Amino acid sequence: MSSVMKPSTAGASSSAPVAHNAIPPPPTASATRTSRIAPHSHIKGLGLNAEGFAATDSAGFIGQTAAREACGVVVDLVKSRKFSGRALLLVGPPGTGKTALALAISQELGAKVPFCPMVGSEVYSTEVKKTEVLAEAFRRAIGLRIKETKEVYEGEVTELTPTESENPLSGYGKTVSHVIVGLKTVRGTKQLRLDPSIYEAILKEKIQVGDVIYIEANTGAVKRVGRSDAYASSYDLESETYVPLPKGDVHKRKELVQDVTLGDLDAANARPQGGQDIMSVMGSLVKSGRTEITEKLRREVNRVVKGYVDQGVAEVVPGVVFIDEVHMLDIECFTYLNALLESPMAPTVVLATNRGNALVRGTTDIYAPHGVPVDLLDRCLIVRTTPYEKNAIAKVVQLRANVEGLKLGEGVLERLAQKGHDSSLRYALQLLTPASILATIAGRKQIELEDIDEMGELFLDAKTSADIIGRHQDSQAS
Repeated sequence: MSSVMKPSTAGASSSAPVAHNAIPPPPTASATRTSRIAPHSHIKGLGLNAEGFAATDSAGFIGQTAAREACGVVVDLVKSRKFSGRALLLVGPPGTGKTALALAISQELGAKVPFCPMVGSEVYSTEVKKTEVLAEAFRRAIGLRIKETKEVYEGEVTELTPTESENPLSGYGKTVSHVIVGLKTVRGTKQLRLDPSIYEAILKEKIQVGDVIYIEANTGAVKRVGRSDAYASSYDLESETYVPLPKGDVHKRKELVQDVTLGDLDAANARPQGGQDIMSVMGSLVKSGRTEITEKLRREVNRVVKGYVDQGVAEVVPGVVFIDEVHMLDIECFTYLNALLESPMAPTVVLATNRGNALVRGTTDIYAPHGVPVDLLDRCLIVRTTPYEKNAIAKVVQLRANVEGLKLGEGVLERLAQKGHDSSLRYALQLLTPASILATIAGRKQIELEDIDEMGELFLDAKTSADIIGRHQDSQAS
């Protein structure tokens, strides 16, 4: 028996029609789920063939073949670890794919390579120094892959039953005395009786029946690997990782690979370990803000990491730092960037800017190309992105419409391409979703020209808006 109340259809035809600008009724409940679509959801890589040449339209990229091929060479240099001490600078007008190129580079390098994006203005913080923000970004972009063989219990969780008993320290309430965990593999099943502290770790990892986990026998550490693929469903759009049922016995020796960053190690060692008294607990709650990590602590972490690498236990994985709007940095940050690039454990640095000759921030008389000092520019390989032509804009708009599940009527693609050519690509793309809402309100399943025209009246592009304000100022002055 359904619990959803259906409205009566009697008199529906005699009701007044819905206004054109009325809010549409909420959709009926269904099993489908919608996922958020990011601006660069369609970018899957650089779209290069085996010879390193870029296809015109591939991996979500439209055009920019020369820039993509240049970035492909940089990816090969990074993979062969021959790009240390250098940086890649992406230059071009707004909306020409600089951020998309940086994301594509990170995807070409692989999911296990750290990628740390930031914007130049992020360094201006009231909590920590500018150079500290840059140092933290560089440390987060250097990965450490630790390999070790451990005795573990691994399998799919079939039972998770905490057992409670009377609290011996108090006459009120109960406490968990132990927890029963059932694990299943391809070869068999095993039931474990575990300590209450392990149950706390299980709750922290949000583990439930059907998850694949492993528990370290020596330390009791619990790690959730993913959801068993037996629970996979076609309509589930959540970011869930499904893994097959583990092979072998539940109790086994297994080589574990853990990926951390130097930034994680710095933060873990810098966090003060307070006492258990009430004043220490209250002090940790009241204390807020970020803690600056000393250079002495970083040197100590580097020494320990070097020992792991020399023993063959760990491997350093240099990642990518992407600094967008790099012209927002000042002369102090640029000087510190030079020092970071020369450090022996430096990640790959990708910079992006849309400025030509500009004043270097923090100075009054130093003008440099792209607002970047010449000594740092000498370390950069500069890749240029070019404005899109009208036919390329049409392809990008069609690609985004397909990603967002929108249907375009006759002439809509040409109209949006013309608007993108006259103003900007981003303006044309921003009209897509509002126009689809307008079409839905009007009862249509596809966007028509009238929707685009009405959106053009409601939302102005930058050039039209500036012209209107300029004419208004001129009329007031006269």
